[in-house]
Amino acid sequence: MFKELSEVIKLIDSLELMPEEVQSLVKSEVLTTVNYQNSDYPIHAFIIGSTDLSKPTLGLFAGVHGLERVGTQVLLGFLKSFITQLEWDENLRSSLKDFRIVAIPIINPVGMKFLKRANGNGVDLMRNSPIEAQSGQRFKLYRGHRISPWLPWYRGESGKLEHEAQTLINFVKKEMLNSTVSMSLDFHSGFGLRDRLWFPYAKSTEKFHFESEVESLVNLYEKTHPHHIYKIEQQSDSYTTHGDLWDYLFFESRNLHPENLFIPWTLEMGSWSWLKKNPLQLFSKEGIFNPVIEHRYQRTMRRHYILIHFITRLMQNPKAWTKNIAISE
Repeated sequence: MFKELSEVIKLIDSLELMPEEVQSLVKSEVLTTVNYQNSDYPIHAFIIGSTDLSKPTLGLFAGVHGLERVGTQVLLGFLKSFITQLEWDENLRSSLKDFRIVAIPIINPVGMKFLKRANGNGVDLMRNSPIEAQSGQRFKLYRGHRISPWLPWYRGESGKLEHEAQTLINFVKKEMLNSTVSMSLDFHSGFGLRDRLWFPYAKSTEKFHFESEVESLVNLYEKTHPHHIYKIEQQSDSYTTHGDLWDYLFFESRNLHPENLFIPWTLEMGSWSWLKKNPLQLFSKEGIFNPVIEHRYQRTMRRHYILIHFITRLMQNPKAWTKNIAISE
C-alpha cells in the first residue's frame, strides 16, 4: 500500500472514533476497485453534510494523474482539518444541514502506486472523454492523441471510457449534478511558474456559459483576499486539450439539469517554480510534479487552504454570487 492510500485508510478508520454527531455527517465508501497486475486498488469517496442532493455541493478531487501526489496530499490535509473541526465547531456542524462536500482523493490509484501519469492501461484520464478540442490548430501531442499508450497524453480507444474516468463521471452525476448550485475543484500540479485557477473550457476559447457567475465570485475572492497568489483564467488561455473530463461533465450537466449551476474548477499548482529553485528535482519522476524540499512541501500544504475554505463559504452563501438561479432552501 502506498503512502497516500494509507492516509485515506487512516482517515476512514479515525471516523469510527469520532463523536456520533460527526459520524452522522461524514460518510465514506469504496466506489470501485481497479485491478492491475492481479491486485485490486480501491477508489474511496467521502460525503459530508446534508443528504439532500439538491443542496449546494462542493466537490474536491485529486489524483487523476498518478505522478501529481501533492494534490492528493493537499486535499487529504483539508479533509483531516475539516473533519477535526467538526468535533468542536457546533456552527459548522449546523451549517452542513444546508450544504454538502463530496471528495475523491485518489482517482487513479494505479498511477499513483506505480509513479505514472496515466492509468494502468497507459491512458491519460484527463484526455479520455469524448470531447474534441476546437479544430484548426496545429497537432500538439500534449493536447491528446490516439497514437500509442507508450506516449504521454494518450486518449485511449475512441468511444471507450476508462474505468476510473467512468467512476468519476458516475459519482459527479449522482452526488453533484442534482444540486441547484455546485462547484468542483480538481487538484493538479506541473504547469507553469504560477499557481493557476482554471475554469472551462479546456476544449476551446469559446466564452464560458456561466462567465458572469465566474466574474462575480472572482470579484468576491479578490476583495476578500486581495493579495492572493493565483492567476485566474479560462483554461484555454493557457492551452486547449481533447478529452477533458470536466468539459464533458459540464455539458452533461447542461443536458441533464439545465436549470442548475455547475462550475468545475482546476487548481494547477505551478511546479516549475520548485524546479527553478531546486533543479536536481528534474532527475526524479516525482520531483517534476511535487515539492521535494521539506519547507516547500509545508508551504504548499498551507497556501491553498485559504482558497478551499473560501470556496466552502461560497457554497454556504450561494446567493452572494449567483444570478437567476433558484437556490434550494
